[in-house]
Amino acid sequence: MGIMLILQSRGFYMTTHDIVILPLVTIRNQRAKMAQPQQLPARFTLFPTNLPNLHSNSHSNSSRMCFPKIRAEISLQEHSFPPNAMRRKLDSSWMGGFSLGIDLGLSRTGLAISKGFSVRPLKVLELRGQKLEMSLIEIAQEQEVDEFIVGLPISSDGKETPQSNKVRSVAGRIAVRAAERGWRVYLQDEHGTSTDALNRMIDMGLSKSARKQSLDAYAAMMVLERYFSEHGEGTEMVLPKQLDLQEKLRKGPPSDELDFF
Repeated sequence: MGIMLILQSRGFYMTTHDIVILPLVTIRNQRAKMAQPQQLPARFTLFPTNLPNLHSNSHSNSSRMCFPKIRAEISLQEHSFPPNAMRRKLDSSWMGGFSLGIDLGLSRTGLAISKGFSVRPLKVLELRGQKLEMSLIEIAQEQEVDEFIVGLPISSDGKETPQSNKVRSVAGRIAVRAAERGWRVYLQDEHGTSTDALNRMIDMGLSKSARKQSLDAYAAMMVLERYFSEHGEGTEMVLPKQLDLQEKLRKGPPSDELDFF
């Protein structure tokens, strides 16, 4: 029986002449039914599912075609630049990797940090342009992180916004600077994280002034929490086009920077 795969992604993006965006592809199947698990070439393993009734003449909801899910198993060897959250899922013995969450705004940028299994707000920067980019690199070095998780604005209907293009552009420039040190940059859907952050601070009993001051940092924390809850599978990597920088990413940070514990 034939199998039809629908590959859903935002495609390949170019924000500057120096970077491209690599999507982690989300996969759905339209029809799949097998008696035994079947290995596909490359990266995907299909598992048995139940086919809906495709030949019913009824127009009721019960006869509509369903879309059973295909489980995609991705090994670390098959993913060139796996995010830390994915590595933790696929290798329970792996203990390294700190992540810096970034909520980019027009005038304020919120930061959050993940070390081990804890995620916490870090600070809010009121910088723009190169000063912001250099400050992020300096903070990453101080905190010994090896990846940046940048929130990507998405509208309620799932589409990108004008602000999304600006975030992609900034993330691209950060990615070039980060790759020099073997650090990776990923984009993560941030829809609703500001509302989640505000609700979190209200539940914590923070004052109105404290909420106003720290909202961006808590929004960055929500971005990180979503990233880890999805095991990094919903991210897009921002990959520099220069081959020498890609090689530095494959090698990773120098060993003297990996003093996690």
